Amino acid sequence: MREQLRRVSVLDAVRLGLLAAGLLCVATGWLPRAEAADNMRRIAPLLLFLGSVIVLAELTRRAKVFDVIAHRLAIIAGGNYVALFLLCVLFASTTTTVLNLDTTAVLLTPVMLALAGPARIAPIPLAMTTLWLANTASLLLPVSNLTNLLAADRVALDATGFAARMWLPQLLSILVTMICLWCWYWRRSQRGAERYDVPEPVRPADGRERILLYTSAGACVLFVAAIPFVGDSIGYAALGAAVLVVAAFAVLDRSALRFSLLPWQLLVFVAGLFLVVPTLSRYGLSDVMHGLIGDDSGAWGAFRAAAAGAGLSNVVNNLPAYTAGEAVIPTGERNQLLALLIGTNVGPVVTPWASLATLLCLEFCRTHAVRIPMRKFVLTGLVLAVSGTGLAVAGLLITG
Repeated sequence: MREQLRRVSVLDAVRLGLLAAGLLCVATGWLPRAEAADNMRRIAPLLLFLGSVIVLAELTRRAKVFDVIAHRLAIIAGGNYVALFLLCVLFASTTTTVLNLDTTAVLLTPVMLALAGPARIAPIPLAMTTLWLANTASLLLPVSNLTNLLAADRVALDATGFAARMWLPQLLSILVTMICLWCWYWRRSQRGAERYDVPEPVRPADGRERILLYTSAGACVLFVAAIPFVGDSIGYAALGAAVLVVAAFAVLDRSALRFSLLPWQLLVFVAGLFLVVPTLSRYGLSDVMHGLIGDDSGAWGAFRAAAAGAGLSNVVNNLPAYTAGEAVIPTGERNQLLALLIGTNVGPVVTPWASLATLLCLEFCRTHAVRIPMRKFVLTGLVLAVSGTGLAVAGLLITG
């Protein structure tokens, strides 16, 4: 037990402290128990989805599905940086869209950084691709981001209806991200080489690894295929896919099934947020957000909501920024709410703490001894946040 306590990081301590603060709010009556219970009932399906999809993704990584794909992309590009750039953008965007941004941050970042060694690729372009696209490619589907699930529930949109509103904002935000990535991280003067070494493909060592690889990949495909049809039951679809992969590992590689697979840190963090933020909203935060967002239901109101969401995300974090903004937007204002969502998804790329995905990506960079210059990170992120958020909101108004 003492050994486990020693392993609790500073970030984990902050998450536990946030949950403790939330429980204190309920115990003291600052947050009425009925409101707290309503909030927990609202996020219960989201926690089921989040826990299931992280377990699914972690075991999929253990089965080397991501390694196989990453190395195959580098092989297909054949040493050409332009081709590799386009394929990495496609890979990171797809992972973020169909699994979620935390999957990209937790699993794709270390895989891409590990690819940098054998291929002799500068690691910073790979790291920034996953870091930025984990945020800016998370608009298309409800499953792409926890905030999307909250917004889809609020505006009563299923996966198909949500995608119909968000496809153009998503396309524009990815295009802006690609331009910024190429200009500041991928062009010849930044990456430091004309070509890279083509790595060897990753292959299963034996029949057991081959079964785990194909089973995990198949479970992910089934989960993605189910998204348009399951509606509000997306958590159960993720749970079913996770159970399939867990069963395969229980038979073929039981050592992979550990308690640490469960993303308790993330679940604790989300639960704490949905106790603390409503409390703060009752004691002044709602007034601040209402002043920032305003009552304009037209285009100007949408841009204000997005700017408020992006700004507050970079001051605190995108999850509390979204929930604080959602609380002051009238239920019928669909454009304004989705604009707020864009601000809290595309905007949190300026400060290191603006989103959990950004924090996780930077932590993996630290553990891989990859140093991203913070001044450049902030300035380039500011340009991406402003331009990406603005164009995405314009796209939202067009689809509306």
